Amino acid sequence: MHYDTIRRCVPGSRFTDHARREMDTEPFGRIVVDEILAVLDSGEIIEEYRDDVPYPSCLIFGRTPGGRPLHIVCAPVEEEGRLIIITVYQPDPTRWEADWRRRKLR
Repeated sequence: MHYDTIRRCVPGSRFTDHARREMDTEPFGRIVVDEILAVLDSGEIIEEYRDDVPYPSCLIFGRTPGGRPLHIVCAPVEEEGRLIIITVYQPDPTRWEADWRRRKLR
């Protein structure tokens, strides 16, 4: 998956109900759309889920302009020009390494 594809699909972004709930109830503080757009503009793909149905998806890591780390799971649907935002959260330091890119081994 290429990040350019994600960027091209951002203007047609759609949020799942699950993503909206997660944004509103994030334990580390509410997540707003502008934070998500900033992360999508400058983030990086840290995991790919090629076998996800109905569309392959990926996990993006990035920081908001205020420095807040966020993870976004999304699926670009290039032929429709849209990006499906599946979920959004601030990574939990008990589950993620300090660089927010790798899960801690249990």
